[in-house]
Amino acid sequence: MTEQDFYDTAQDYIFMGNALECAADAASMGEVPVGAVLVDAHGTIIASAGNDCISSVDPTGHAEILVLRASAKKHGNYRLPCTTMYVTLEPCAMCATAMIQARVKRIVFGARDPKAGGLQSVYQIGTDGLLNHRFLVTGGVREDECGQILKDFFKSRR
Repeated sequence: MTEQDFYDTAQDYIFMGNALECAADAASMGEVPVGAVLVDAHGTIIASAGNDCISSVDPTGHAEILVLRASAKKHGNYRLPCTTMYVTLEPCAMCATAMIQARVKRIVFGARDPKAGGLQSVYQIGTDGLLNHRFLVTGGVREDECGQILKDFFKSRR
């Protein structure tokens, strides 16, 4: 049995719901609907955000980066050990590497990203043993819902 086996899937479902709310908020502002939530070891949400690249004119305005920045400021430390990041789309390489730097313990994502996924689909950042930190990864939590919000957003833009 691995450490991964001890995580509460009901809790994952709930926190992914919070991330989906952030994604919906991002979509309502014309942003690509990706949402993220960082949770501490006690199950308390530290920060949450949706993508903000377009309105902030910032290529690093991904939901995960915004959550890491807010959480680090809140705690007065750029290291965020014993935390879990919930994100509606598999993080890209930039976001996965930022989570390495922050020492996030676990990442739970919804929809897979077959073109740019940094955790399982294209790259295995954080689990391939090539960097100085490793995290646990759980993919596919509420995958259909997370994928549908993206499909609906892009369909509406065509």
